[in-house]
Amino acid sequence: MSTPVSSTRRQQSEFGSIVAKLQSSTFVAKYGTVLAAVLVFVVFSLASDRFLSVDNVSIVLIQISVLMVVSSGLTVAVASGEFDLSLGQVTSLGGVLVAGLMIWSQLSAGMAILLTILAGVAIGFVNGMLVTWLRVPSMIATLAMGPIALGLNYAYTNGDSIYARMPESFYYISNGRIFGFIPAPIAIAVVVAIVFYVLLNKTRLGRGIVATGSNIQAARLSGIKVDRSRIIAMVLSGLGAAMGGIMLTARLGSGQSGAGDAYLMDSMTAVFLGMTAFKPGRATIQGTVVGVVIIGMLDNGLNLLGAPFYLQNEVRGIVMIAAVSLAVLRAEIRFFR
Repeated sequence: MSTPVSSTRRQQSEFGSIVAKLQSSTFVAKYGTVLAAVLVFVVFSLASDRFLSVDNVSIVLIQISVLMVVSSGLTVAVASGEFDLSLGQVTSLGGVLVAGLMIWSQLSAGMAILLTILAGVAIGFVNGMLVTWLRVPSMIATLAMGPIALGLNYAYTNGDSIYARMPESFYYISNGRIFGFIPAPIAIAVVVAIVFYVLLNKTRLGRGIVATGSNIQAARLSGIKVDRSRIIAMVLSGLGAAMGGIMLTARLGSGQSGAGDAYLMDSMTAVFLGMTAFKPGRATIQGTVVGVVIIGMLDNGLNLLGAPFYLQNEVRGIVMIAAVSLAVLRAEIRFFR
């Protein structure tokens, strides 16, 4: 026959076990994606002796720099509760526009970059207006804006790539070294990620964007200018896409009409992967960084192992489905409000 003391101890033990399980499940929910990144790193490190080499790590970081910049802008849009499906075409447009302005219009690299960024901002602003003023769902508005950006792209280039020598200063974006040893693309990606992180987490504007994405009605009732937050979020997405296009052209050495199209899929995958980490259900820059790194390691590791190119796309699609499915099943992501 159990005594009241032993019964109490048993109940405390059971309670402690339940608390431990809850803490464990919470840990996995918050850091499971990070653990997955570590697992991918370990697997490819064991599978290829070249994966951990300094040169290869540098190559991976340079390769994901454009994706990091583009994904940072998309993260802000998703944090506001919106989507930007025009992102890939805007990245391509930015790439050919900056090349054409330097080669055909003979503008300086700085002026060409500035005008290209303004073009991305303008497209983002139009997307924001469609979403807030005309109440068009962002998925529809940006899905329609994609072909418009594509049309502008082909109207400007006639569908041809722009091959010619650009100003030497422009190539610093792709092959320059900060302090003599930090590749410029990596430095740019890190700076952009930090700026967007601070914006979302340390400023009133960022908190308004996040609040709008979490609960637009509650945000409106609390005095947040939700339409302004959504417009700015779409503008920043267009800004990130234009910057990504500029970096891509500097890396390729030419303006190619469809060079940025694939970044829509990659950036969406990175953002959704990030939404399963740290703050499940929320788009965060730190989560997106993890998602970008996972994509970069998968692509690079499969290349080193000699996997066919199409397998990379298949793996990327599977990863995105898995990430989104997990988040939806745990009620962390809702696509329609």
